Amino acid sequence: MTTSLFGKRLRQLAARPLALSLLASATMSIPAFAQTTPVPTAVVQAKAIAASYDLDGVIQAVKQSTIAAQASGRIVTMAVKAGDKVKAGQLLATIDDREAAAGVQRSQAQINQAEAELRNAQAALERTRDLQGKGFVSKAALDSADTQHKGALAMRDQASAAARQSSLSQGFTRVTAPFDGWVAQTHAEAGELAVPGKPLLTVYAPQPLRAVVQVPASRAQAVRAASQTTVQFEDGAGATQRMTPTARSAVPSSDPVSQTTEWRLDLPANDSSVLVPGQQVRVRFLQTVAQEQNKLLVPLSAIVRRGELTAVYVVSPQGFSLRAVRVGATSSSDGVEVQAGLTAGETIALDAIRAGFANAKPATSAK
Repeated sequence: MTTSLFGKRLRQLAARPLALSLLASATMSIPAFAQTTPVPTAVVQAKAIAASYDLDGVIQAVKQSTIAAQASGRIVTMAVKAGDKVKAGQLLATIDDREAAAGVQRSQAQINQAEAELRNAQAALERTRDLQGKGFVSKAALDSADTQHKGALAMRDQASAAARQSSLSQGFTRVTAPFDGWVAQTHAEAGELAVPGKPLLTVYAPQPLRAVVQVPASRAQAVRAASQTTVQFEDGAGATQRMTPTARSAVPSSDPVSQTTEWRLDLPANDSSVLVPGQQVRVRFLQTVAQEQNKLLVPLSAIVRRGELTAVYVVSPQGFSLRAVRVGATSSSDGVEVQAGLTAGETIALDAIRAGFANAKPATSAK
């Protein structure tokens, strides 16, 4: 038994140097590959592209309503919650209607009284008219009976109007959806006191949508003269999607504190179906061709970010040297704008990861 355990231990010790040597050779193979494979490079050149101005925007529903109470009373039920889909006319909340029901009953009693008085006045008018025709009463008596009949008619109409008002007030205790949509937020709960004007919930329609941006006064003219406007957002897969607004308009007033003007960009229904109100987007205003600017652009793969440092690898006599740069807005397929740190004619590594290996060698610069 002891001999077998001793033999097993000897085999383990014998196998350890082999395993360590294999691991060392596999580890050394990565930098060796980086040293022997030249890193592709390119010469930085200025390119004329249209000037652009980017702003952060937010998606907003065109049809959005904050529904408030129109009657006083305790909230009996809240039939929906945030995120529920509703149909036009669907019951959203109910308010205690006992007081309103008493008003309806009182109005109905007034109608009954007014109709009884009207029937009495009608009968008196007919009798007076018959007696006046036979000469038993004067013309003044007939006029008095006619006046009483008209007064009874007016009282009946007044009671009918009061009944309709009471019925309308009772209807206000049932809060319904004004259109098809979704419940964005509830502002009250069952048991709370509802008063006229108190918000109960917010409902919005999923379409149409618009992007809203706040444009500084210093950029108002450039935005107004933009030849093209695009709205950018990231989809669920992390890819950047773009769409062109169908219309755009500016609110004819400025905020006195921030000195900005609100611009509203109507979005196409098909492209904006994946967006929701409150979602943040990026809005780009492109200037006309006459306003093109020369900018240094580098591919996104050439940019390396280490914490707060943004840099590129520049070809030097010793190989590659890391240089900090300041970048601007990403210009889609054109690349990333370099605002400082590089000059036209310098050569950079197109693969920032491979250029970071020790003894990495540059390939022939692309012309």
